Amino acid sequence: MQQDFQGRIALVTGAASGIGEAVVRQLAARGAQVLAADIDGDAATAVAMSLGDRVMPLRVDVSDPDAVRHMVQACVERFGALHLAVNNAGIGGASLQTADYPLEEWHRVLGVNLHGVFYAMKYEVPAILAAGGGAIVNMASILGSNGWAGSAAYVAAKHALVGMTKSAALEYSAQGLRVNAVGPGFIDTPLLQGMDAQAYAGLVALHPAGRLGTADEVAELTCFLLSDKASFITGSYHLVDGGYSAR
Repeated sequence: MQQDFQGRIALVTGAASGIGEAVVRQLAARGAQVLAADIDGDAATAVAMSLGDRVMPLRVDVSDPDAVRHMVQACVERFGALHLAVNNAGIGGASLQTADYPLEEWHRVLGVNLHGVFYAMKYEVPAILAAGGGAIVNMASILGSNGWAGSAAYVAAKHALVGMTKSAALEYSAQGLRVNAVGPGFIDTPLLQGMDAQAYAGLVALHPAGRLGTADEVAELTCFLLSDKASFITGSYHLVDGGYSAR
């Protein structure tokens, strides 16, 4: 389903690879102007250069609230408004049992995966409302509704992100701002490069579809939720997981 984003300004975090890059490419291909933000500024620049002047790269550490505030300001200054946002930046964190999880790692994971999304919405929401409304998609995970041994910080952050998404949707729906979350299963992205064949096969086996998802499949759902075709969808958590959560 093709959505038209002509005249729309979008902001995507974690935009330099994987799901974020796929979202940037689909938005730009459908007419949007996009700020592509990532902690890896060089990679964000490479993505932008491949798409032309409708995409602006920016190095951003989403765990820094001042950097996030500057990101939204830079988008509005460059393109004149903000209508759409995809808060996708995230990190995996250490794999340790809960009682053994280091405090600094706990704070690092929540700093990006939860606080970073809060900071983004804190500054995106006023900008989007000032532009007359729009939509936000927060990138959760299947672990926004499931547990995973050894990943207390990641799972906690993604569960909280889903709740935060629902609260924001209730607060701003009447003002023309929709807020939804997407929950990908395991996606075949560069993060899995180097995984041994047995471990990879184990991940595939968790998905009844018999394969991992692709970044483009997640981006398709994300773009639909950003589009006017999803005008009656807000406060929802949408899985794209090959049946993982139906088991």
